[in-house]
Amino acid sequence: MSGPLSASVATLCDQLSSRVGQEAGGQLIQIRDRLGEPLRVAIAGRLKAGKSTLVNALIGRRVAPTAVGECTRVVTRFRYGTADRVDVVCRDGVRRSLPLDDDGMIPQRLGVPASRVAYVDVTLTSEKLRDLTVVDTPGLASTDTLVSARAEEAVGVSAAPFDADIDADSASEVAAAEAVVYVFTQAVRADDLRALEAFRDASARLSSSPINALGVFGKIDTLVAGAGDPWPVAGPLAEQQAALLARTVSDVVPVVGLLAETGEAGRLTGADRDALQRLAGLPAGEIRLLLASVDLFRTRPAPVGAEQRERLLALLDLYGIGFALAQLAAEPGVGTGELVRRIVAASGYPRLLFTLGETFRWRSDAIKAGWALSRLERLAGHTRDERDRERLRDGVERLLRDPAYHRLRLLDAAQRVATGAVPLPLEWEQELTRLATSEDPRWILRLPDADAAELASAAVTAANRWRVYAVAGAGPAQSRVAQVAQRGFHLLAQQVRR
Repeated sequence: MSGPLSASVATLCDQLSSRVGQEAGGQLIQIRDRLGEPLRVAIAGRLKAGKSTLVNALIGRRVAPTAVGECTRVVTRFRYGTADRVDVVCRDGVRRSLPLDDDGMIPQRLGVPASRVAYVDVTLTSEKLRDLTVVDTPGLASTDTLVSARAEEAVGVSAAPFDADIDADSASEVAAAEAVVYVFTQAVRADDLRALEAFRDASARLSSSPINALGVFGKIDTLVAGAGDPWPVAGPLAEQQAALLARTVSDVVPVVGLLAETGEAGRLTGADRDALQRLAGLPAGEIRLLLASVDLFRTRPAPVGAEQRERLLALLDLYGIGFALAQLAAEPGVGTGELVRRIVAASGYPRLLFTLGETFRWRSDAIKAGWALSRLERLAGHTRDERDRERLRDGVERLLRDPAYHRLRLLDAAQRVATGAVPLPLEWEQELTRLATSEDPRWILRLPDADAAELASAAVTAANRWRVYAVAGAGPAQSRVAQVAQRGFHLLAQQVRR
């Protein structure tokens, strides 16, 4: 569903398309059509970081293969459709349809050399894809991987961190995403930071900044041995990583991706729950031995067969098994559905969903409208016909004069500050980001218990503070940002007085 900002830009595209030349008109129609699509979020990260596992959790089905194969080396787009369908889209525009395999997953072999594939287009009947298109990207290259000249050309930097086999069409599909979730494990490395920077350079104006980028600290269950609780370690580590990436992502959320996928994709069955119940009935000492290592879990005598134990490891690994056994030991009557709910809660996935909702979904209207306006501005700058250029620029300016569109100026200003293009003191930067990314005046002004009069007064005070900063002590770039913030706070004051 389009929001009011996107709808206004789409209307402008319709109006202008009949008044400009054929080439510019065709591009305006493409921009308009894109505005009607769901927000497109790219899942990025290095090889084996757990991207596809997270994709499966997000779409609620285990469709994306998690083992390295042909289909993990190309961009795969998951979107809503009335039937399940897999199309391999080749670089020459030819589409080749494939059936899902016997497990309901994308086939490991695409039937086309990866070098010829632009992207894989997957439509699914999953309700979770109605308002979110998920783009699974190839793994980003490690420091010892040679990056092809084709990939370097695609992202426009000489040290592009995309996987060596990603071609220009695939990179273009990634760059078309309006937002990015970056998955990493253990520590953020220097080339992770370069990857995020390259993604920002290759993407639309608002990509890969704290405005619409989120970090996911995945596979946190590997931080500790056996079935130990990883959360006391993962929480502080995620906070450290969030501080390190403060200018690149809005937050870093720790997640046990395997548990999220198992729960959200409905993979844990009643038979699995019953097998766990039998294991939960063992003496505590025997359970500790079973969970001490994967080898011991596979080989120790137990009232569950080897094949079932292997399945439990694939679904939950040792941490998830240990968590489930503890739940069933404490409450033997817990049913499959409730056990799944608790496993998902233990994965950290609910916090990720909440953060995605706060970071992306409610901002999607502004993000998409900002993307479209940046494309219109770019089109105006490259159109050969002078009259078309003027019509495009006039149309953009008319929209931006509407007070509702000041949010786009705020987002753009906040993005410039967050990426370091315009330096501001940290407190000013944080205040601007809150103003640009929230509609809650109490949160923006940090006055959770204030009434309307107090909020209006605080907003006017903030506006005056930014006005003073704009005319005293700020450089030209800071002054322009401060003027945008000043007007934003004045509009906020008007909003709370209504």
